[in-house]
Amino acid sequence: MAASSGLAAALCAIAASVSAQTVAPLDDPLEQAITSGPLLPEEVLRSSALTFPSILESFEREAAARSDQLAADGAFDLMLKAEAYDRVTGTFSGGYAEAGAYQPLRPMGAEIYGTYRVSDGRFPIYENIYNTNEFGEFKVGALFSLLRDRRIDSRRFAIEDTRIAADQARLDVLLVQLNVQNEALKSYWRWVAAGNEIRVYEELLEIAQARTIGLSRQVRAGATPRIALTENEQNVIRRKTLLAQAQRNFATAANSLSYYLRGADGRLIAPTREMLPPIGTLAALPDMQSLLALGRSEVLANRPELQTFRLEIERAANKVELRRNDLQPQLDFNVELSRDFGPIGDGGPTFDSTDAVVGVQLTVPLQRREARGRLQRAEAELREKELKERRIADQIEVELDNILTNLNAALELAVLADQEVEQASAMVAAERKRFDLGAGDFFLVNLREESAADAQIRAIRAGLTGRLAAASYSAATMDLDELGLE
Repeated sequence: MAASSGLAAALCAIAASVSAQTVAPLDDPLEQAITSGPLLPEEVLRSSALTFPSILESFEREAAARSDQLAADGAFDLMLKAEAYDRVTGTFSGGYAEAGAYQPLRPMGAEIYGTYRVSDGRFPIYENIYNTNEFGEFKVGALFSLLRDRRIDSRRFAIEDTRIAADQARLDVLLVQLNVQNEALKSYWRWVAAGNEIRVYEELLEIAQARTIGLSRQVRAGATPRIALTENEQNVIRRKTLLAQAQRNFATAANSLSYYLRGADGRLIAPTREMLPPIGTLAALPDMQSLLALGRSEVLANRPELQTFRLEIERAANKVELRRNDLQPQLDFNVELSRDFGPIGDGGPTFDSTDAVVGVQLTVPLQRREARGRLQRAEAELREKELKERRIADQIEVELDNILTNLNAALELAVLADQEVEQASAMVAAERKRFDLGAGDFFLVNLREESAADAQIRAIRAGLTGRLAAASYSAATMDLDELGLE
């Protein structure tokens, strides 16, 4: 037995040493605010909002989506092109250089361009087009899509699709925040309730232990039978068991809360009993009227899940439009104006003119089976998302009704539990007075005390149920102030 005690002491010393080595620096303002006094729900929500990994991950996903949006915009970047060649040997001496700027435009899938080209030397007849006057040739032109790609093409689709995806990522941030803050708040109230239960069982045990001293004195004096002392010792053992179970539950609740309670560096902070708020904190349930301020239609309209589905439907509708575009024939219209400058070059006087050119190009796919198949798939995906949005909207409405039902019931049960505690406490006081006057029964005194303790535990759990329901309602109605997200 002594060896076991020594081993336990050694393990405690090692644990204390390790804990001392892992203490966060004193300059961590977040941890200082957490550990400087009673731990309040606002501090837990602030810690989880600033440091919880899932929230930080969602911000990175949003940043990645914004980067995709920037990349899609790059499809309409100004493009510069240049080329040159020259003959170093052979019958002909012609060479030329050309540079141009090309700017894609969104309306009508257009592209405008301007080029400058200059040549020197003699070209063979099949390269006569490269000739220019001595100061070169300037050319401007534009290309327009008249059928296919007029309203939408893959570039414009990508820009709109990445914009919607970025908006979805922003809503995903909000959804993650709501879920995390909801769970953090629930973990906090479970920890508070577990700590309050410890207090109840400690008080119950202290009463039995204090009574042991008095009963031992009375037994020695022959005023009380020994069976009363034995019965009280049995009560002490039972109450120690209840306290041990409450301490285990509190340790589990503290570990769960530490998952959301972190320092500025993200290190988990395990709350201690010294950080418990005053005992009446759990019982002070929120005002029902303030929780019911938002209307049902407003709640449903603002839920991030439904907003995400609306954006998903918009993405699917854009995809359908893109696939319908693929079915159309390609009809492009081109207009171009060019002018050579300077003395006439080796190409002769035929190049000394201002040329205006227009042209059209038509491409018609005859079967279009690939385009029709992609369109049918896109339309089916759109219908699927519309049906899914309806199902999720109904599901959210049912969940909101259940939360309201649970919240109302929890508030009523909390009031009844408080009344039960008052009555049980009155019964204990009366039974103790009768026992002290010699008219009561020791068994009834113990029974009244444990009944009062059970009533206190039920009141604590009723208060916890109310707090959990209120947290769920705050998350369901996106009450950002209650969740520490304002």
